Amino acid sequence: MGMRPPTGLPSLSRRSRVLLVTALVIAALLLIGPRLTDAYTNWLWFGEVGFKRVYATVLLTRILLFLVVAVVVGAIIWLALLVAYRSRPVFVPVAGPNDPIARYRTTVMGRLRLFGIGIPAVVGLLSGLVAQSSWVTIQLFLHGGAFGVKDPQFHLDVGFYAFDLPFYKMLLNWLFVAVVIAFFANLVAHYVFGGLRLSGREGNLTRPARIQLAIIAGIFVLLKAIAYWFDRYSLLSSTREEPTFTGGSYTDINAVLPAKLILMSIAIICAIAFFAGIVLRDLRVPAMAAALLVLSSILVGAVWPLIVEQFEVRPNAATKESAYIERNIDATRKAYGLNDVQYVDYKNSENKSPSADMSQADQQTIKNIRLLDPNLLTQTFIQRQQLQNFYGFPDPLDIDRYTINGDVQDYIVAARELVPQNLSGNQTNWINKHTVYTHGDGFVASPANRVNVAPPRETQQAASAAAGGNNSSGGYGYPTFNVGDQSTVSDLLTPKDKQAIKVDQPRIYFGEMIAKSDADYAIVGGNNQPPREYDTPTEQYSYTGRGGVPIGNWFNRLAFAAKYAERNILFSGAIGSDSKIIFNRNPRDRVQQVAPWLTADGNAYPAVVEGRIQWIVDAYTTLDNYPYAQRTSLDGVVADSIDQNTGRMLPRKEVSYIRNSVKATVDAYDGTVTLYEVDKNDPVLKAWEGVFPNAVKPESAISPDLRAHFRYPEDLFKVQREMLAKYHVNDPREFFTNNAFWSVPSDPTSDTPTNANQPPYYVLIGDQKSGKAQFKLTSAMVGYKRQFLSAYISVSSDPENYGKFTVLQLPTESQTPGPQQVQTSMTTDARVSNERTTLTGGNTNKIKYGNLLTLPIGQGGILYVEPWYLERNAGPNTASFPQLVRVLASYGDKVGYQPTLGDALNDVSDGLGAAATQQPGQAASSPPAQSVNPPQQTNPGTTPSTPVTPPPTGSAGKDAAVRQLNDALKGVQDAQKSGDLGQLGKALEGLQKAIDDYNKAGG
Repeated sequence: MGMRPPTGLPSLSRRSRVLLVTALVIAALLLIGPRLTDAYTNWLWFGEVGFKRVYATVLLTRILLFLVVAVVVGAIIWLALLVAYRSRPVFVPVAGPNDPIARYRTTVMGRLRLFGIGIPAVVGLLSGLVAQSSWVTIQLFLHGGAFGVKDPQFHLDVGFYAFDLPFYKMLLNWLFVAVVIAFFANLVAHYVFGGLRLSGREGNLTRPARIQLAIIAGIFVLLKAIAYWFDRYSLLSSTREEPTFTGGSYTDINAVLPAKLILMSIAIICAIAFFAGIVLRDLRVPAMAAALLVLSSILVGAVWPLIVEQFEVRPNAATKESAYIERNIDATRKAYGLNDVQYVDYKNSENKSPSADMSQADQQTIKNIRLLDPNLLTQTFIQRQQLQNFYGFPDPLDIDRYTINGDVQDYIVAARELVPQNLSGNQTNWINKHTVYTHGDGFVASPANRVNVAPPRETQQAASAAAGGNNSSGGYGYPTFNVGDQSTVSDLLTPKDKQAIKVDQPRIYFGEMIAKSDADYAIVGGNNQPPREYDTPTEQYSYTGRGGVPIGNWFNRLAFAAKYAERNILFSGAIGSDSKIIFNRNPRDRVQQVAPWLTADGNAYPAVVEGRIQWIVDAYTTLDNYPYAQRTSLDGVVADSIDQNTGRMLPRKEVSYIRNSVKATVDAYDGTVTLYEVDKNDPVLKAWEGVFPNAVKPESAISPDLRAHFRYPEDLFKVQREMLAKYHVNDPREFFTNNAFWSVPSDPTSDTPTNANQPPYYVLIGDQKSGKAQFKLTSAMVGYKRQFLSAYISVSSDPENYGKFTVLQLPTESQTPGPQQVQTSMTTDARVSNERTTLTGGNTNKIKYGNLLTLPIGQGGILYVEPWYLERNAGPNTASFPQLVRVLASYGDKVGYQPTLGDALNDVSDGLGAAATQQPGQAASSPPAQSVNPPQQTNPGTTPSTPVTPPPTGSAGKDAAVRQLNDALKGVQDAQKSGDLGQLGKALEGLQKAIDDYNKAGG
C-alpha cells in the first residue's frame, strides 16, 4: 500500500504572518531586552569600578562553555539521528490506513531539517544554558595548583580534589546526558523510519539499528566504568557517618571502595558485551550484560556495604572508625585554619580575690569594659545624631577601635546614611528622591565604655537653652560623642579642628542603608545649574567624585531608563552632559559583584582610613569538597540571636574549606572597590589570581592605617568556634563518645523564645605578657548539653597578632557557671528583683539586657558584666530608645548591681572597680563617665509598687535609718510623679544610700 502524500502545515495569510512575526519580535524583546540592557549597564558599571576584565573573563567563560556544551551535546544527538535516518529501511510496511507511525513518518519526512536539526539544537541550547553556570569549575581546573598536602588514602595532592575532580565529574555528567538522549533519539528515529518494529510476528531490529543502539549503549556503560573510577575519590567526602564526621568511613574504604573497583571491572566487561552486539545477531548477550550490571550494582554496590556496616562496624564502631575519625580531625583543622590554636589550661588554683595584686593586664581589661551594646543602640543613635528625618543608622551598629590622645579605645561606630524609606511628602517625588537627597553625612563614634552623666540641673538647662532646646549631648545613661574637648562626630557641621577622628570627606554616597530601596540610584551633576543636592540646612552640593556612570548621551539615558523603567531619566531637564548615575551602592554587593568568586561576609563596617570613610568587607575563598574535612552549612552556624532580630544577610553555602584571604574596601564617597590579599598561602586564592590577574592587590599595598582597622570577621569566627567545639579533641575514641565536646551557649539576654546562639563579642582585653590592651573577638563555650563554662575562645584582631587563636580550657571537673546560669543568678538577686519593679514602673518601661560579656581576670577567674537599659513602652507614633541605667557584674558566687560599673565591680570584690573610675579621654575634674541613673518614668501618674518598710527598732540609729529610708522612698515616688529625670536619678541614689545606712545600722 502506498503512503499518503505529505499534508504539510496550514498556510497563513500575509496579514497573519506579519502579526505572527511582530508578536514573536515583541516576545523576544521582552525576554532578551532586559538581559541585553543589564549586560550593557553592567559593562558600564564594571568600567566605573575598574573591573572590566573580571566581567569580560566571566562573560567569555560563560559564552564559551555554553557554546562548547551546546555544540557537543547537540552534535552527538544530531549524529544519532543522522545515522538512524541514513540507515533506514528502503521499504517500510504500513499496518493499515490508520497506522499512526505512518502519519508521524510522513510529517517528519516533510520537515526533515526542522526535526533533524531543530531537536538537537534545542536540546543543545538548553544544555548550554545549564552548563554555563559552571564557569567556576572550568576556571579552577585551568588555573588550580597544588596545596602541598596529600590525602591519607590515595596520597594525591588536595589540589586534585579541589580543582580537577569537579571538572572530570562535570565532563562525565554532560557526556552521560548526551549519550542517554542520543540513545533515545536513535531509538525513536529507528521506530519512526521502520528500523524497529514492535508489532506483528516480524517485530525485530534491523541490523543497522542493532549496531547503532549497541554502540551507544556500550559507550554509556563504558562511561559508567570511568565514573566508578572517579567515584573512588569522592568517597573521601562521604557523608555516610554524618553527623559524627565527614569523609571516608570504615565501610566506605573497606567495602564501598573495593565494590567500586569490582563494578568498574563488570562495567568494562558489559561494555565489551554490548560492543559484541555489533557482530552478533543475538541480543541476549547485551541483555544479559545489562542485567548483570544492574544486579551487581545492587548486590555489590549497595547490599554488601550495608551488611558490613550493620554486622561489622556498628557493634565495634569506636574501634573500627578510630583511624578515619583521626583523618577527619586532621583534615578539618587544616581546612578551617585551626592548626595553630594555642590551648591554655585555665584554673583558679589559689582562689584569690581578683582585686588582690591586680596585674596590668587585668587593669586594662577592667578599664576597657564595654558598657554600650551596639545591638541595642541604633534607636538611641538615631534620636541623638539623626539631624534630619531622611538620615539613619544601621541595626546593629558596629565596633572598631581608635587611638585618640594616645589611648586605644573601642568605639561604637556608624555612618550617618541616607535612608530613602524615611523620605516623606514632597521629598518622595522623583526629582527630590534621586537628584536632591543623594547622600548621607558623617561618621559617628561613641566611646564604648562611657555614657553621659547628669550635670547639675541649672547647668543642664543652660546647655539645653544654648543648643536651642536640643542638646544632643545632654541627658545621662546615653552614649557620649566626645573625648575631652573633641567631638567623635565627624561631619559637615563639626569643624575639623574639633574632630577627634578627622574626616576629609564626610559625604556618604555608598552605604548599607542607602541601598535598601527599590531603586537605589542617584543622579548627580549640575547640567550647568546651581547645586541641588542637599548638604546642610543652608548649603547645596554637586558631586565631584569619580564614582558613577556617565549618562550625558542619549543611548546611556535610554539604557538606564529601560533598566529602571523610569521615563524621567529620558526627559528630565536635571540631566545634562556632565550627569552621572550612581547605583549598586551597597558595599557588600559591590564587592560580591566585582569578585563573584568570593563569598562576602554578611556585615560591612565603616572605618576612617587616612581621612576617608571606607567600608571594610571581609571576603572568603571556599571549597565544598576538601577530602575528609567536616562539611558545614554557613547560614546554619553563622546565625545567632542578633541575626534573628536584624535580618542580616547570611552567606548560604555548604563548605568544607574556608579562608578569609581577601579584605575589601569600598570608599563611601566615590565607591572605589579595592581588594587586598591577606593570606598569600591560600591555594584557592592563588588559583583565582591566575584567573583574574591584578584584580587583588598584594598585601604590601595595605597601609598601616587600614590594617589597624581590620577586624577578625565574625562569620568566620562563628564557623571556627563551631568546629573547635568538636575538633579540640585529639583522641578519636573520645571524639566518638562526644563527652569532651563543647557547645555554643544560647544567648541569655535574647528576647526571642528560641535558643539562638550567643553572638561573639569584640572586646579590649589586657594581654598577660605585654600588659597592653588587645582588640579581640571572643566567645564563651559551655559543656556538651550542659550549662557550665568549659572554655573561652578568643582571636586577636591586632596587626601584630592578627588571627592568633587562644583557647582557655577550664578543668573538666570545675563547675564555673556559664552565661545562662550567671544571667539567672544576677536577675534573681534580691536587690535586682526588688528594684526591677521600681525601674519598670509597672508596665510603663521595659528592661533590655545588654550583651553579657565574659572576661578572664585574675588567676583563673571569670568576670561577667552586663549593662541594663531601660526603654519606654511607647505607642506606635512615639520615639522610644534605650538608656543605660544599671550595671550587673558577677564573679564567683557574688553579684554586683549598681548604677556605675566601678561600684558594681566593688560589690563582687573590694577595690576591683578602681581601674574603672578613670576612663580614657575623661578630664580628671569631670565626674565618672560611666555613672548612670534610671530615666524618667514616662507616665507621671504611675506609682511604683510600695516597697516593704523595714521594721523599726529600739535603737536610735536604727530609727534614724528607718526614717531616712522612708523619706528616700517618698522621694522616689515624688520624682516619678514629677517626671523629672534628674530628680528621679538622685532619688534612687538616695534610696540606695538609705538602704546601705540601714544595713550598717544593723537592720
